[in-house]
Amino acid sequence: MAYDAYLYGMILRTNSFLLKGDYPKADTYGEILKKYSLPGGETGTCATVLLSLGRSVKMDGTYMGRTTMPFIQNFYKDKACDLTSLHLDESFDGLEDNVLVAGNTRTPLGQFQAFYADPNHRWNPPKEEDIRQAQVAAIDPYFFEDSIHAAEICRDLKKPYVTIDCAYDSVLHRYSAVNVVSDEFYRDHYPQEARDDVLRKYMEASDGLTIFTLGAREIRFGRKGGQIQSFAPYKVDVVSTLGAGDTFKAGCVYALWAGMDDISTVRFAAASAAIACTRFPLPLNPPQLAEVLLLMSTR
Repeated sequence: MAYDAYLYGMILRTNSFLLKGDYPKADTYGEILKKYSLPGGETGTCATVLLSLGRSVKMDGTYMGRTTMPFIQNFYKDKACDLTSLHLDESFDGLEDNVLVAGNTRTPLGQFQAFYADPNHRWNPPKEEDIRQAQVAAIDPYFFEDSIHAAEICRDLKKPYVTIDCAYDSVLHRYSAVNVVSDEFYRDHYPQEARDDVLRKYMEASDGLTIFTLGAREIRFGRKGGQIQSFAPYKVDVVSTLGAGDTFKAGCVYALWAGMDDISTVRFAAASAAIACTRFPLPLNPPQLAEVLLLMSTR
């Protein structure tokens, strides 16, 4: 069965806590206003947003565990989301994280170091037939050779894909249609280089579009043979930034599916992420297409 987008990467259970006021200092008390347990991860959140935008998806990646498999299946049971490739590993409960949200900050607490240190890799390799059935794809870079293999399958099948936070000299970037690089990734990997100098290296290393996001600050983007362009994010009243980056990614996937040009892709993704920042919890009230288009019309 065909679907609009194939999504490969992190799918997990996120327990989120919205705090009252600012993030508490060490050894002080913080009040929890709201708490939820909902699907998360870069791929899980991307799927939730794309479904809200009216697209059908197939997800694969992280192994499901004893508690996460029924949880994920129940959330997506009435949605256009194919979960048939997910693998159940009954030897563990499943991957979860806990996120503390306060204003413009969010602090994830998880066990991802242990997840990767385990010699038993708990994720699926990509399946060529799954990618063949999709119009576009999104690939998380977190599964090493398996993520690279997904990119190579997409290249061979001529399926354009969006990726995130991978180096300019990586295979994932080279074959990508869109690579969204966060400020955190830039600061961690290229701290001694000027942002635009690094962006130019990305632009020359791929035929695709590279987008550098900076939270509420100016977005910078471009592609090989062109000039660096900029776009100021939409101004909204922020409730929570949890999932904003994953929503930006989802907006790029939608734009790729819709055949948008570069500036329209950035505008659509930025508007989607802006709306996400006004919501908590995001999975229960993700951006809808009419809302995104309405916000875009204000600029």
